[in-house]
Amino acid sequence: MPEYEFVDVYVPRGVSRKEAARLLTDHAEYGHWELHRLSLMRDGSRKVRLRRRIIRQVRATW
Repeated sequence: MPEYEFVDVYVPRGVSRKEAARLLTDHAEYGHWELHRLSLMRDGSRKVRLRRRIIRQVRATW
């Protein structure tokens, strides 16, 4: 099973959809994050959970 690390990003109500998309695109492009879950709250804010895969190196046994 792959292992993932998660980060939660809170996007306030006043942020436009275009700005939020730009923020998430930057996270994906430069931090190698992918969208795991997006929740739209009643007040219009967004709670976003991003994930990225943890790559563990196996120690060489010589």
